[in-house]
Amino acid sequence: MFSSQKRIQDAFQVRKNAAKAQRDAVFLGHPTNGDEARYPSKIASFSKGLPHDKLGVVRPEAYQALVSALSSGASANFETIPLGLERKFVNPQAGLAFDLQGPDSQHVMAPPPPAFASAEEAGEIGENYWMALARDVHFSDYESTQTTIDAAADLSQFSDFRGPKDMGQITPNTLFRGTTPGDLVGPYLSQFMLHNVPFGAQTIEQKMKTVQHGFDYAITYGDCLAMQRGAVVNTAQNLDPIPRFIRNGRDLGQWVHVDALYQAYFNACLILLGWNAPLDAGNPYNTSSTQEGFGTFGGPHILSLVTEVATRALKAVWFQKWYVHRRLRPEVFAGRIHNHRTGAANYPIHQDILNSGALQAIHAKNNNCLLPMAFPEGSPTHPAYGAGHATVAGACTTILKAWFNEDTRLVDLNVVPKVASDDGLTLEDYAGADANQLTVGGELNKVAANVAIGRNFAGVHWRSDYTASIRLGEQVAIGILKDVKLAYNEEFYGFSLTTFDGETVTV
Repeated sequence: MFSSQKRIQDAFQVRKNAAKAQRDAVFLGHPTNGDEARYPSKIASFSKGLPHDKLGVVRPEAYQALVSALSSGASANFETIPLGLERKFVNPQAGLAFDLQGPDSQHVMAPPPPAFASAEEAGEIGENYWMALARDVHFSDYESTQTTIDAAADLSQFSDFRGPKDMGQITPNTLFRGTTPGDLVGPYLSQFMLHNVPFGAQTIEQKMKTVQHGFDYAITYGDCLAMQRGAVVNTAQNLDPIPRFIRNGRDLGQWVHVDALYQAYFNACLILLGWNAPLDAGNPYNTSSTQEGFGTFGGPHILSLVTEVATRALKAVWFQKWYVHRRLRPEVFAGRIHNHRTGAANYPIHQDILNSGALQAIHAKNNNCLLPMAFPEGSPTHPAYGAGHATVAGACTTILKAWFNEDTRLVDLNVVPKVASDDGLTLEDYAGADANQLTVGGELNKVAANVAIGRNFAGVHWRSDYTASIRLGEQVAIGILKDVKLAYNEEFYGFSLTTFDGETVTV
């Protein structure tokens, strides 16, 4: 007879061992780029929502109140932080939460972001400027549109720009793309952002409510300063009355403006299940002659697991945001460039951006150096690094890569790659020579990049927010997979997956 008491005892011991392993994990600390200590005025640190002077520099006593509350961790102290105007800070205490499964939020690490005065930071704001200028260019038109041709040529001149390159150069085909395996194969947008989503008895077409072309925000200094002080703005946008498929950076930015954070990956999971995509070779039911997976190693399991990691990823990145890096947002750095160029202030800004075509182009359009924002409110009231969307993207897609056979080609699933038509009303077959090279793993990496970089198109994040944060999410997901592996009854030897750095690991 099966002993339920023994099974309970065994399960308890498994949970105890998993908790002990997380507690005893070697932890090396959290290095920073040193900017917060380097600049007493905190010009390189996040301060949106606090009181600021007319140059957009935070009041020192207000910044100290924020840091004191963060350092104490006491809930009551967060209520004493002075607000500049109406907007509240987004959930700083989430970074101190922990879970009973997977690594604690403080036990995963992101490397330091680029420093304020660095060439890398200059390259990243250059990309942000070009993204703003190219928001309305169809992804399929990058090779034939002067704005994106100029963007690629200009970014190639930066001494430390780390976007993907072809023979050492940024090209229209590598422009604004991700840096992981599969990102440069096929069309810009992942197929998981375009194909119909089977949702039980329903079928969801992936047309979206987007915004009209040409409407940007924070393009005057007064608006930009009010935004940094925490003004509540009119969030009504100029919505397009006609739903469309995602065509360009503005559409993608709006998609990530209002999405549920795990939405793209839940959709991808439903699409893969609907395509009957092959499972990872390690799934124990692949070879069973009498059983199939359901609550474990079946559809309900993966659908819950791919969403379950999202909130844990958020806690991990919220610790990095508030308690480690406190990186300023691109909109603020652009404001620093504006004040530097006008002579209102003198900042250690790298010459790469001051001498760039990006700055010339943005100044020619708006007669200033501010970063045009896609969202009326600009960036959220939490620090830039890491990025919540990107960390969730890294965690959720890691789960999917562990679950499905990444090497499966879409053509072998009878899937025809698609792109949006010029007007976004229909989907058209992708006619590129690499159409047959799209794989499940590559398109999962690409959907992670699309979502994360979509926030960059809006002006609220940097490239390194994406590159570091998907790997932070990957750490969270792998830690969770290690824990849950201990709790299955099946004879299970682990999932294999390809990391964002292209390494094959078995969990």
